[in-house]
Amino acid sequence: ETGPMVRAQQCLENLSNMQVCAPLVLPGAVNPAPNSNCCIALQATNKDCICNALRAATTFTTTCNLPSLDC
Repeated sequence: ETGPMVRAQQCLENLSNMQVCAPLVLPGAVNPAPNSNCCIALQATNKDCICNALRAATTFTTTCNLPSLDC
């Protein structure tokens, strides 16, 4: 079994690889359809990494005393 530090590093690398999708999720994106590089990065990323990152982002606002995200 992979240890927590190794899993954390793998998740960080996976999420970093998804930077190719960033222009597609910015407000005002002209063409929000993913290109092949984004699709490849998404396919290679562990689903739990993505879900945990999104969950964490929504809870950090409370911890940081910021307004909640209303997406």
